[in-house]
Amino acid sequence: MDEQKAAFRQELKENLIDWLQLLDKTADDVKDDEPLFKEGLGLDSLDAVEIVILMQRKYGIPQAEVEGKREIFATFATLADFIEVKRTK
Repeated sequence: MDEQKAAFRQELKENLIDWLQLLDKTADDVKDDEPLFKEGLGLDSLDAVEIVILMQRKYGIPQAEVEGKREIFATFATLADFIEVKRTK
């Protein structure tokens, strides 16, 4: 992984923890290849809504870009890759 991609993923991990108020987690707890929901980070559907809002406000990704694309929420890596490609801010 190149340095720029690694830096973006670190930033996104910190933003997710802050935005979702995961007080018991650090960026090191967010593993690239683990599921975001249920057994991984343990997020739920309300967290998914918050992630979509984060993508809109922080990275300029319209909700229409996300609708019907559940696969981008599979792991942190899939989410990060999607945001990195689609972000406008």
